[in-house]
Amino acid sequence: MIGTLYFFALLSSTPALGGLSQWSELSAEIMAGSGGADFCSCDAFLPSSTFPLKDLVMVEQTAEQIYHKLEMEMGKMEDYEIKMTQYAERIIELTTDIEILEKKTDTNNDATLEDLEVKIKQVEALIKELQLSFKSSTTVFESLHQEITLIVETLDQMEKTHDRNLVLLTRREYIKIQMELEECERRHQELFNPNIGSCAHTGIIKVSKPIVSQLNAHLSSGYIYGGWGKDSKPIRDRESMYWFSGDSGAYINNIRFYTNYKNLVLRTPFLHHTMPNQWRGIGSNYIVRDNTLYYQNYIPFGLAKYNFTSATYESRVIPGASKTFSYAKLSYQIFDFAADETGLWVAYTTDESNGKMVVAKINEESFGIVEQWQTSLYKPSINNVFMVCGVLYAVRTVDIQNEEIFFMFDTKTRQEKQISILFERFQDKYSNLDYNPTDQKLYMYNDGYYVKYHLWFNHTTEATAKPLMVQNPI
Repeated sequence: MIGTLYFFALLSSTPALGGLSQWSELSAEIMAGSGGADFCSCDAFLPSSTFPLKDLVMVEQTAEQIYHKLEMEMGKMEDYEIKMTQYAERIIELTTDIEILEKKTDTNNDATLEDLEVKIKQVEALIKELQLSFKSSTTVFESLHQEITLIVETLDQMEKTHDRNLVLLTRREYIKIQMELEECERRHQELFNPNIGSCAHTGIIKVSKPIVSQLNAHLSSGYIYGGWGKDSKPIRDRESMYWFSGDSGAYINNIRFYTNYKNLVLRTPFLHHTMPNQWRGIGSNYIVRDNTLYYQNYIPFGLAKYNFTSATYESRVIPGASKTFSYAKLSYQIFDFAADETGLWVAYTTDESNGKMVVAKINEESFGIVEQWQTSLYKPSINNVFMVCGVLYAVRTVDIQNEEIFFMFDTKTRQEKQISILFERFQDKYSNLDYNPTDQKLYMYNDGYYVKYHLWFNHTTEATAKPLMVQNPI
């Protein structure tokens, strides 16, 4: 006698997976063998691409480890704040003591001076200790970002090839960790560098490791043209807003807006705006400022802006601007918009400059050029430029892993010089690299990935190096 039984079994997940589950169909056939012996033969028919439960368990375990490290760093931040308050109070006391001694010179004696000298050296030692602690925390932050980057890549791959809903549960945990890491770094930066918005420095001295959020909203590394970031002059109640626009081609077709970082990572925009055909742009070097998209116009060739509040469009033609010269790795990068602490800028070449970069200041109300400067920078030899405090910085490739900020031009002094600040690339090519003055970060759109960098500045009273050459404005 042959009987056939078909049944389904639900494979429950481990507790670490938060109740996730997977179905598989099993077929069991009960057969009567020779000699009257019955036996049971079971075959499992699983999908051709089973869900990688072990990988997801590993991801969640790693998340717990990262979260523990982050909690420890948050505790250190509180200690740093207490210590800095105490040190500031001691410095104030020493300053008062010194002022009293200066006024009453007749009462000065060697014992008093020696006592003050000892106290000053003690405070100096405490400050050096705190500086080392800061450096240690910075190293930990970079390590955590690298760990998160690897996990984000794993989640992106799993989301493209498996059930997205299963992956989203774990991704939300990583979003929470990323946001808390951002907050911890923000507090760290405020303690170490409370001068966001200030230009009281002589320039960039260091760039962090790449901080990778994830693959773009299309989940496609083929969308190499595009950009992302924050509004450099956000309107009220939009301070936390992020934007993204990307495509496999060079045209600017649409742009997405997200209320905050969490919704950016979850790919849930509150506005998805499609550009009208007659206002469509080209290239990738666009920015969002004051809820307005500044971009390169297709027809007529020139500058364009579209305000999302008023739904109004405006364009400008720049006489003499050249269509010939683009950046080294991508075509159609003719006009490069930038924003910094001093306002709105655009960089390009002209027919007369023969490929050398021109930087121009834009009046945001009239959308006209206020002033422009000629540099010695040959555009086809570089990858991108950005502005910080009225200074143009240029970036080029050094090797398969590293980029270099190698050139700066100060529009205030009309001086330029060679520098060398190395930083890592996440992927090979990038189409958009812009500085945002609201958080002093660089935002890079890197082969479809959202990547950003922290910047450190030299907060001294005067420049540490002489310029190599001087240029006059056009």
